[in-house]
Amino acid sequence: MTYRSIIVLFTVLSLASFTPASEDPAYKAKLEAWHQKRINSLKEENGWLNLAGLFWLKEGDNTVGSVSDNKIVFPAGDQHIGNFQLKNGEVTFTPDGQAEVLMNGEKITATQTIFSDHSRNVPTLQHQSLRWVIIKRGDKYGVRLRDLESEQLKNFHGIERYPVNETYRVKAHLEKPATPTTVSIVNMIGQTSEQPLAGTLVFKLNGKTYRLDATGKGELFIVFGDATNKTETYGSGRFIYVEEPDAEGNTILDFNQAINPPCAFTPYATCPLPLKQNKLAVRIPAGEKRFGDH
Repeated sequence: MTYRSIIVLFTVLSLASFTPASEDPAYKAKLEAWHQKRINSLKEENGWLNLAGLFWLKEGDNTVGSVSDNKIVFPAGDQHIGNFQLKNGEVTFTPDGQAEVLMNGEKITATQTIFSDHSRNVPTLQHQSLRWVIIKRGDKYGVRLRDLESEQLKNFHGIERYPVNETYRVKAHLEKPATPTTVSIVNMIGQTSEQPLAGTLVFKLNGKTYRLDATGKGELFIVFGDATNKTETYGSGRFIYVEEPDAEGNTILDFNQAINPPCAFTPYATCPLPLKQNKLAVRIPAGEKRFGDH
């Protein structure tokens, strides 16, 4: 056998034994199962597809119903549903006598406290197909409304994604801060909150080293931007969750699991924006693509 023949044979055998990572059937099956779980969560009662409004409360009375003489106008339901009262960080709700309102599944007929700054469990109120809870963002209190019969929920047919590519599934090492540190997270409505910094994930992609700051305890949470945000993915960046690092600080960062933030599905969410240092100057063509125009 000639030297040239040996080289050709070696090349053929090498190619035959090499399976591109992105074509690993077990990995693709695992990722598909993860993605289906993600889709199912979006369609659940507490998912993001049925959000129908976010109404900021003013101090004092805030009447609510489906007609314009209310301070808060719901897109459905009875003309007059009741009244929210905000006073010194506490929110109560009084149902209108003609409207049936349930709290945690039980009909209410009198004023109920539904939120306070010391609340641990915030009740869900229900009227026909509508569901709502009180949320607090900074010093603002709001009514987050859901409609279980929303058109977006009915018309949802999935999220376009990039082809699975294990090039974007990389090993990462968490560098923890020497002392407890916080990072300033800005959200879509301009509010800033301080969040504990879990550390910085350091990883290599196509031979270059990159860094992403992460928050969270145990499972890590990252909001990142990249060069695809301009044309292919959500303009304000995407989210990615990372398994808790091992004892040596090592974990897997899988951009195939990069997802759209809630604000991609609805204008009624208040999503965090990427930190300046988390805006990567490289394309990450992996994970979910842009959804909608929110």
